[in-house]
Amino acid sequence: MLGRLADVLLPPVCIACRTRIGSHGLLCGACFAKIDFIAPPICARLGVPLPYEAGEPSLSAAAIAKPPVYDRARAAARYSSTMRELVQSFKYRDRHEGLPLFARWLLKAGAELLADADLIVPVPLYRSRLWWRRFNQSAMLAHAVARLSGTGVDCFVLRRVKGKKVVVVDDVITTGATAEACARALKRAGAARVDVLALARAVEPNSFVL
Repeated sequence: MLGRLADVLLPPVCIACRTRIGSHGLLCGACFAKIDFIAPPICARLGVPLPYEAGEPSLSAAAIAKPPVYDRARAAARYSSTMRELVQSFKYRDRHEGLPLFARWLLKAGAELLADADLIVPVPLYRSRLWWRRFNQSAMLAHAVARLSGTGVDCFVLRRVKGKKVVVVDDVITTGATAEACARALKRAGAARVDVLALARAVEPNSFVL
């Protein structure tokens, strides 16, 4: 009864365009259709889309030309259109109602990484940014994924990862510099493997299989 009353007072709306929908924390059909989810075939290292299926784990030209410090990266969708708006609203406008949905997307995109992971670690936030923003969006995503996957999460783990398989969670991978820095620090601290899982990723227009 309370739930029905709440829906009357605050009716469920699309988390992107605010159109009335049937349930809270979801997208309307039109906005969902604009999410460019990343699906196989993908580069085994960078997780970016590849133009065709090669029948075995394949690497993109970028991964071969400049192998990343981390072992593997995966992202739920391209950082474009509606996904960019969702990430920026979540990050800068305190729009957190989509967190459960984002966690489910991350769980699906990162299934391979999380299957035998020992620990989930969020990308840390500079104190000045944390003071201004009041929350670490990566930590919120990490905790939400940890609850769904049953994997442990630790926000202060950089010196306690010897022999651990770690999944670093972030909201978006753009240049990859943040992911590289985190992986470098974790591997120096003894991590056996460092994978990166993000809600979105900036993807070059063309990817090639080598």
